[in-house]
Amino acid sequence: MQYNKIPHTDIEVSKICLGSMTWGRQNTEAEGHEQMSYALDNGVNFIDTAEMYSVPFKPENQGSTETIIGTWLAKNKNRDKIVLASKITGPSPTFKPIRDNLGFSKGALEDALHKSLKRLQTDYLDIYQLHWPERNTNYFGQRGYKHDSSEQWEDNIATILESLDTYVKQGKIRHIGLSNEGPFGTMRFMEEARKGAPRAVTVQNPYSLLNRTDEVGLTEVLHREGLGLLPYSPLGFGQLTGKYLDGYPEDARVTLFPNYSRYHSDNSFEATRRYKAIADSHGLSLTQMALAFVNDRPFVTANIIGATSMKQLKENIGSASVSLSEEVLKAIDEVHEAIPNPAP
Repeated sequence: MQYNKIPHTDIEVSKICLGSMTWGRQNTEAEGHEQMSYALDNGVNFIDTAEMYSVPFKPENQGSTETIIGTWLAKNKNRDKIVLASKITGPSPTFKPIRDNLGFSKGALEDALHKSLKRLQTDYLDIYQLHWPERNTNYFGQRGYKHDSSEQWEDNIATILESLDTYVKQGKIRHIGLSNEGPFGTMRFMEEARKGAPRAVTVQNPYSLLNRTDEVGLTEVLHREGLGLLPYSPLGFGQLTGKYLDGYPEDARVTLFPNYSRYHSDNSFEATRRYKAIADSHGLSLTQMALAFVNDRPFVTANIIGATSMKQLKENIGSASVSLSEEVLKAIDEVHEAIPNPAP
């Protein structure tokens, strides 16, 4: 396993980060424990979660993933071996059962953070992330930004950082991260850091062979401001394993939850077929080629993989040792030029 330092910190994280959103819904507590133990034994020291998990969200399952991680940490007494990240839920009617004051107000942060720490059975988080912005912007599959003149948002980023700084000083948060954030929001956080507020050190966004939109504007920000990208959905909800090319397997995620169709447009299927042809012609699995591409991007700090079976997990972690030739990378870029970002 290779390791990268999170920018502006002394924390080294494995190239592969273990995602956890299926634990408590598609995976049992025992399966979550097995995944974490295998990952740690194979060099993965970074686990990502969120207060709203497991996914798909159900009120009765909210917080279940953090609870599973917490029982594993308590059982194994290995908190010092793990870099642990979680997230506070942004405003959305879907998640109203979590709390009345969804968002990043002082009260919401107080409530969310301490409940997460309790479920996780830990005194601190290495990274605490804002799950998505409070303002209207283009995240979760929206291709472009359209201004809504009725929007009520007023820039409160300085206030959010002031509240978070309280917990940084208390030792409950080591560092702050963003998620589903674009260039504007990221730069606003950087502007406040220049004034003395705590700086965000990571941005967690979707990024894969089917969605390279962050390369358009955000990666320059990451480079010039010194932030690490934590890509999620690097396999496009399983699309880039190729398992949907010949139908929908009975226990696959999109079969079970058809609303997760973000990566299933006609162009996504066509791009996936072309990527699979590249992998096949070079003796690679499509899964490992797709992950290896993300792993080695210069702006990526750690690639967040997720698996519902140990077979998937082993293949995903194994991608850390796969290097892609210039020939493969050239062929990948040719597909991207022909079918750019079919699943933003």
